[in-house]
Amino acid sequence: MNKSELIQAVASETGLSKAASKRAIEAVIKSVSGALKKEEKVTLIGFGSFFVKKRNARKGVNPATQKTISIPAQKVVRFKVGSELAKAVM
Repeated sequence: MNKSELIQAVASETGLSKAASKRAIEAVIKSVSGALKKEEKVTLIGFGSFFVKKRNARKGVNPATQKTISIPAQKVVRFKVGSELAKAVM
């Protein structure tokens, strides 16, 4: 499902117009992104949690040249699935 399909699904489920559904989805994405930029955890009960994790610097290997490279430390967004979503997928 892509963003336009999600907008259509939300519009169908809620009875909102596509335009209103698009604004709602974009507001959710903006809010979640903003919280993650502040390194805040976003928890949607039953769905899951988004959080920022710090990944340490490490050594890696360039597969094309087989040379050792240095991979810098970075922040990555992680998602932990909620129990209701996990059960629904099984």
